[in-house]
Amino acid sequence: MDIPKVLRNAKEINIPKGTTVFEPGDPCKQFVYLKSGTVRVNLISKNGKPIMLYRFGAGQTCVLTTSCILSGDMLCGEAIVEEDVEAYIIPINEFEEKLGSSTEFRNLVFSSFANRLASMMERIEEVTSSPIETRLAASLFEKFKCADPIKVTHEELAADIGTAREVISRKLGEWHKKGIINRGRGSIDILDIKRLQELSMHRD
Repeated sequence: MDIPKVLRNAKEINIPKGTTVFEPGDPCKQFVYLKSGTVRVNLISKNGKPIMLYRFGAGQTCVLTTSCILSGDMLCGEAIVEEDVEAYIIPINEFEEKLGSSTEFRNLVFSSFANRLASMMERIEEVTSSPIETRLAASLFEKFKCADPIKVTHEELAADIGTAREVISRKLGEWHKKGIINRGRGSIDILDIKRLQELSMHRD
């Protein structure tokens, strides 16, 4: 992918899959722009369970870190690398300098921030207005496009759609009995993709 000119002198880093990039209460020390890979950002509930806020990937930035740089606040979520990451980083002092001196950099920061914020609002609307069954089916349908069987735990699915692990286990049990899926240890086989897609579009 083409890298914005303003980032071509930035430090490049590699972060392996499974790495926790930051946790609640960490200070934000740098601006991050992904060249490749995927990072998942979770909000941690009062009972300690993660709820996915958003994912960001190649050509995108993290709205939470940008917000904390601009406000001076500590980070309030956690970020976990889901696919090996290549990223460009800019320390906070350089970020502030570029923000004040470069129109190109300001456009990059704020356009990306606005896009990610819009995605977060869509995510909140989805969690608050769509039935759990619909959100779960949609999550599995999207994962099925990338891998079959789907390698995912009940805890990860619960965080994906903003519910409890027990709810996921119960619903998957129902679908297993109906022949829609087959459950394995840490994996799910989709047996009836047409029915799953229908469930993913159900809004009532």
